[in-house]
Amino acid sequence: MASIAENISTVRTQITNAARAAGRPETAVRLLAVSKTQTVASVQEAYDAGQREFGENYVQEALEKIAALNLPEIIWHFIGPIQSNKTAEIATHFDWVQGVDRIKIANRLSAQRPAERGPLQVCVQVNLSLEDSKSGVALEDAASLCEHIASLPGLCLRGLMAIPAPSTDPEQQRATFRPLARLFQELQGRYPQMDTLSIGMSADFEAAIAEGSTLVRIGTALFGARHPGPKPLGAK
Repeated sequence: MASIAENISTVRTQITNAARAAGRPETAVRLLAVSKTQTVASVQEAYDAGQREFGENYVQEALEKIAALNLPEIIWHFIGPIQSNKTAEIATHFDWVQGVDRIKIANRLSAQRPAERGPLQVCVQVNLSLEDSKSGVALEDAASLCEHIASLPGLCLRGLMAIPAPSTDPEQQRATFRPLARLFQELQGRYPQMDTLSIGMSADFEAAIAEGSTLVRIGTALFGARHPGPKPLGAK
């Protein structure tokens, strides 16, 4: 069985190759290690292998890891659905939030962000497939939400994020990502700080990179199967 360090090396090579195949710079795409349900030891192993950005879905579980891993340069992304009663903890402890899809949530995150931490880096989540089971604003409503977020003092609008419906067809994957990539390019003209198109996971990151992804979210390919056992008590 390959180690986490070996898996990270393999995935980084795949990302580099996909970027090269798309005619993009080899350094154009960042790797976000999705560490939800993984142990502190596993995250430490990934950090020791050079990984610095980690994504978490459950607030309580993440807070335990953040407290245990007070490491230089580590960056924590909240990538799960955001409940109103969790915004204060998210705003206080995370560096990035990738799931903002409502004005109410954006307002709360901005108001609750500690001034000494500087603005919270934010991506707007878009529901590309209009699935009831997924969070996200409709594509046609994303620009107005971006405009509102850009006006909030506690937030810095950095990009767009999506989790499309699964597909095993690379051409279908690319076709699904394409409208979001176009919108991202349009919005970059209005908001120079927008530099993050967060699309692509283990099954579709190569198609996402071909369509312009700048950040891919990979979990199982790095850490193996999710850590067994129930979610931590109070996880949301």
